Amino acid sequence: MSGADMQALGLPPGFRALTVSSGIRSAAARQPDKTALICSGETRSYQALVEGMNQVANAVESLGLRSGQNAAIIAFNCLDYIEIVAGVSDLGAAVVTPNPKLTGKELADICNDAQVRVLFVQAACLGGIERSLFETVEHVIELGEPYRAFKASASAHFVQRPVNEWDSFSIPYTSGTTGKPKGVMLSHRSRAMGFLAYAAEYGIFSPDDHFLAFAPMCHGAGLAYAMACVFVGGTTEIMEKFDAEAVLAAVHSGRVTGMFTVPTHYHAIFSLPAEVLEGYRGNRLRGIIANAAPLPQSIKERIVSYFGDGLLHETYGSTEAGIVTNLRPQDQLRKVNCVGQPFVANTVRLLDEQGNEVGPGEVGELFSLSPFLFSGYWGKPQATEDTFRDGWVSVGDMALRDDEGYLYIVDRKKDMVISGGINIYPREVEQVLDEYPGLVESAVIGVPDAQWGELLAACLVLAPGASLDNEALERFCRSQLAPYKVPKTFVSIEALPRNANGKVLKTVLREWYAAQ
Repeated sequence: MSGADMQALGLPPGFRALTVSSGIRSAAARQPDKTALICSGETRSYQALVEGMNQVANAVESLGLRSGQNAAIIAFNCLDYIEIVAGVSDLGAAVVTPNPKLTGKELADICNDAQVRVLFVQAACLGGIERSLFETVEHVIELGEPYRAFKASASAHFVQRPVNEWDSFSIPYTSGTTGKPKGVMLSHRSRAMGFLAYAAEYGIFSPDDHFLAFAPMCHGAGLAYAMACVFVGGTTEIMEKFDAEAVLAAVHSGRVTGMFTVPTHYHAIFSLPAEVLEGYRGNRLRGIIANAAPLPQSIKERIVSYFGDGLLHETYGSTEAGIVTNLRPQDQLRKVNCVGQPFVANTVRLLDEQGNEVGPGEVGELFSLSPFLFSGYWGKPQATEDTFRDGWVSVGDMALRDDEGYLYIVDRKKDMVISGGINIYPREVEQVLDEYPGLVESAVIGVPDAQWGELLAACLVLAPGASLDNEALERFCRSQLAPYKVPKTFVSIEALPRNANGKVLKTVLREWYAAQ
């Protein structure tokens, strides 16, 4: 941004826009030959990464892409993902990151909604894509040799463009558990400030760190954590897909200092044979981040026992709000089913229906205020207005605060069940059920009832060889829950229905239950 531009905007002379690429470029200036990225045995230095970003920016600009417009990448984790997202963002344009596991129709709907003009796509994803459905796409660049030729057609020289830190950097789409997915506009500032907060809180994002990234980068958190280590000058090792034993092997090698995980990863890891798990004991980890869904307390205990004490952070947040709270390692086994305290630079309020703050032990809707908030939903002003309240953001989660100021997510507001006029939060019941021997996971839903309005039904995924014992399950629940919170029916299901980002689709689950 020129001095004249800054003066016109009323900015001070020393102002520098906080963009994602500015962090990567600073790291490259310090150590250009250092390895920034690793994937499938191939490496990319900081100098090569920055030159690639420059080529991407110059090449897509030659196609007519401009500030305020959108590109998209449909790909599984790969070495080029970060380079493309960062390069396009240097124009002031944003990259839409749909999940490649979506159907061709779903992918086209997202790209059309975002008015995507340039599409980067992996060869493995081309089969399900019908080009005619992508109404706004003008150029398609296939990753691999066509992408390398596309880059080579442009200069590797950096061209300074007027990019504002409040411009959208990326637009992940929400998972659409209750309706059509919405594009979440994430600014450069929200991402860059988030990366610096990660470094302060987790202790695994620094020039000395080696981060293992296996969560899908099409998801907001997967991309953010993978980029954070490069932003600060560390090394990010990308796995094309999650493989439990490969993760343990990488961690056991001693090169990995941090990783981001979700609960389903641990189901796979701890399902490995005992001799495999024992063979990979020992690591040089400095921290583990868990997010996306609550960790059952029994799984937390196994994580601490296997990987070591003083490592696990359980983080709560959303694509819209960024990281909201974190339960730090020293509290993992002390605070049960807890999401910790407000994250760095974050303020949290719990409000009742009238907008009043609730007291300790009372349930309220969680609102947060921080530098990490999204800018709004792409093309959906009403949905944006519904999510903000005086600048604070809520995604509909209900929570309570204990006497020490620690927060507990009770449930999603939309998932609350009202039975006989009493509010019941299924998550509380699920946390109890997840401790029952022989269950892999559970989901509790409300089903219609003429007398009570709704009754609770528990849908259970059983471990191999386990059988459903309704009476034993009821006794187990009654030992820990008030009678009105005990499910009236227990049913087994082979697998819980999930969307492409792994969230349980309770609407689909209710339909499945009704058809039984």
